[in-house]
Amino acid sequence: MAEHTSEINIKVALDANKIPEKLQWSAKDGGVANEEAKAVFLSVWDHNSKEALRIDLWTKDMPLDEMKIFFHQTLSAMADTFQRATNDDKMSATMRDFCDYFAEKLELKK
Repeated sequence: MAEHTSEINIKVALDANKIPEKLQWSAKDGGVANEEAKAVFLSVWDHNSKEALRIDLWTKDMPLDEMKIFFHQTLSAMADTFQRATNDDKMSATMRDFCDYFAEKLELKK
């Protein structure tokens, strides 16, 4: 059994139509306690079914321009993580090229 465990918690406040109105997250080991967020993307690998399970949430007041930036930063982070996880420099560079294209098309980089 593990000597230490860590928890990450996400609280979702819903409106009457079950649309997220408020998101808060806590990660005690990271020094985060009930911090507000406007969006959360969480992926979990299910080894048995060999598929990614996802929870994608955003509040109804998440600004569209911020959502575009959030997607760009998430995609860029995935390219970095892919490189660390696989050491596949060529595909990581290809993913980064797409991130640059994504940012250019959405006019995220000035």
